[in-house]
Amino acid sequence: MPEYCKADAEILKQFGAALGAKREALHISQEKLAERAGLHRTYIGGVEQGRRNLSLLNIVKIATALGVNPEEFFIDCDCMKKM
Repeated sequence: MPEYCKADAEILKQFGAALGAKREALHISQEKLAERAGLHRTYIGGVEQGRRNLSLLNIVKIATALGVNPEEFFIDCDCMKKM
């Protein structure tokens, strides 16, 4: 597992928390989300825990599988508020 600087790690953590909250609000399991997105369940778990650095393509796959716009994962992210 790569080490990320504190700021990068915080972005991954916030993204993962937003993903987990959205997934739970929609009553979708990690397993079901992974199946819909064509990804592995442990990958989804790692993302939600802030341990995985996603590609843009995987962000879109996950958002599509949840039926949401990818920007929803970033709305409450502190990194976006600084822009």
